Amino acid sequence: MSRFFSEKYNSLVPYTPGEQPKNTEYVKLNTNESPFPPSPKAVSLAQKEAEKLELYSDPECRDLVKTAAEYFGVSENEILFTNGSDEILNFAFSAFCDETHTAVFPDITYGFYPVFAEFNGIPYEEIPLENDFTVNTDAFCGVNKTVFIANPNAPTGIALPLDDIEKIIKSNPQSVVVVDEAYVDFGAESAVSLVHKYDNLLVTGTFSKSRSLAGGRLGFGIANKELIRDLNTVKYSTNPYNVNRMTMAAGIGALKDNAYFEKNCGEIKKVREYTASQLKAMGFTLTPSSANFIFAASDKIDGKTFYLKLKEKGILIRHFDKERIQSYNRITVGTKEQMDLFLSAVKEILKEQI
Repeated sequence: MSRFFSEKYNSLVPYTPGEQPKNTEYVKLNTNESPFPPSPKAVSLAQKEAEKLELYSDPECRDLVKTAAEYFGVSENEILFTNGSDEILNFAFSAFCDETHTAVFPDITYGFYPVFAEFNGIPYEEIPLENDFTVNTDAFCGVNKTVFIANPNAPTGIALPLDDIEKIIKSNPQSVVVVDEAYVDFGAESAVSLVHKYDNLLVTGTFSKSRSLAGGRLGFGIANKELIRDLNTVKYSTNPYNVNRMTMAAGIGALKDNAYFEKNCGEIKKVREYTASQLKAMGFTLTPSSANFIFAASDKIDGKTFYLKLKEKGILIRHFDKERIQSYNRITVGTKEQMDLFLSAVKEILKEQI
């Protein structure tokens, strides 16, 4: 860092994104992107907006908000769109956390949570997952801190039942509970249905995974109008035009093509179960995933070596060095053809270990 870098960020450890290689062709199973292209409706509407890029985008995202409010069954003042769900999560840390309302989240979860806390100067607590990597619901009840729960969790893929989510929300009436539903469309139950019941709930989501818009950067939050007003205060104090014209239009197209969305989610779930069964047959230990990825470990090869050997064979997966999960790897569910290539490479690697 330069001698001009502020001392307030001296201890900041930035988030590490998954590899995005440019010089080599890989079977890319490392960043939980959809293996399917965006909806043709999304592409068509985005192309039309590309002709208007000399004009600023609508800071209120009115057309997108109207479409999404109808889709999710909420009022237009109960939803806010952002530049990916990372932005609304950062807004939430900024709006609902401080030295008196500190943050709490699991010790193994989305890696951006501690980064956002550190960046915003917020004290935080990490509550350990159970030995089977499930969230200890009771440990989050009555903590009187701003709670961040990814459901399904990342990188484990394990989902909490909606009753457990509601238990956490109900037991922390004086604190906001943020439920990060980046992967909810692949097998978990959304907490959006609880927004009108609890004024301390913020549900966040993304179009990156199930709606094939990772490159478009579109996220959102759903909550009661007072919480959305708070988040808008942060938005309009930092980046009013945070969603570009093409992404807004693509979002509308994606929401209006529900058949395409459901077909792709169904295919990913089917391929996930197929891949999981094949890995289990090869002796892998897997968590029960409700996401578009698999979390797997083998006693025949350590996690880092497995990741590196797959990379040598042209297949990228995600390895984490954190001690509790370093024997595991996160494997994005691709197409059936991609997963067959992956499984073939796994068999070769395991043979090499004998």
